[in-house]
Amino acid sequence: MSSETTSALVLSMQVAVLATLLNAIVGVPLAYVLARRRFRGRSLVDLLTTLPLVLPPTVTGYYLIVLLGRRGWLGAPIYQVTGWSVAFTWYAAVVAATIMALPLLVRTAKAAFESVDRDLERAAYTLGRSELRTAVEVTLPLARNGILAGLVLAFARALGEFGATLMLAGNIPGKTATVPLAIYTAVQTGEDARALMLVGLLTALSCVVIVTANRLGARAT
Repeated sequence: MSSETTSALVLSMQVAVLATLLNAIVGVPLAYVLARRRFRGRSLVDLLTTLPLVLPPTVTGYYLIVLLGRRGWLGAPIYQVTGWSVAFTWYAAVVAATIMALPLLVRTAKAAFESVDRDLERAAYTLGRSELRTAVEVTLPLARNGILAGLVLAFARALGEFGATLMLAGNIPGKTATVPLAIYTAVQTGEDARALMLVGLLTALSCVVIVTANRLGARAT
């Protein structure tokens, strides 16, 4: 296994783990709010959260460039103040993977929260529990398997992200080249053996993820 292949594998795992952690921090509370609250703009939030799931990844990547690129709405002020840009760094790969994986987690976790019997939450309220304590002590444990299934799917999506990563992070060997990008490079350069090995690894990991998510989903029902 070449150093570039090893680097791509390590970077992919690093990106996928960090993206999953960020999705857990942002996506689980967001899913809870969408499942349990009715507020003005809820449909818009749901729409924006789901968009990366249906848009071509390159379109999402373009939006990320407009937002975070060196001349982007947020990227330009950051660059002017710090001289640093997130674009074409491995942090950009994490951002792209997080955005692309977020809809899978939110939709799965939202369904898990909605499946929890509201009467159990009302019973906790009558015992003096606040909404936060009820969510932590009652709702989250009951929705746990569904949330874990969503996190597993988000991890798989982050691991296999290609289009948005290519747009925002680029394909720099040893720096931003994840496994999907390394496969693309290997095919373009005629390195069929390397491409086949990476494809096999990614396929095996995806199979493990699907089986795990199905088992967790079955337990959640």
